[in-house]
Amino acid sequence: MQSVKEMLSELENADNITKNKIENELVSIGTSVVPQLVDQLQVVRGIKRGVVAMTLIRLGDVSVKYLEKAAHDNKDFEWVAEYLIREIKGLAA
Repeated sequence: MQSVKEMLSELENADNITKNKIENELVSIGTSVVPQLVDQLQVVRGIKRGVVAMTLIRLGDVSVKYLEKAAHDNKDFEWVAEYLIREIKGLAA
């Protein structure tokens, strides 16, 4: 199985079909991928960041505690984490 980094590297020149496929693959891995995604969200940019963010939102509540910890540890990331947490809680409402 590919690592999260390997999967995200495929996004560099990806079309929308490939982006959706990778996002769906990440979601299908499930909760075990959340810590890696939160780590990656703090370093990737552009399309990669969007796919990681959407994957975390789709995985839902399990992402919240990892986002909260990352926000606590990295103040520059705080606003991103808070935004995603609001999105997750909004979807659950």
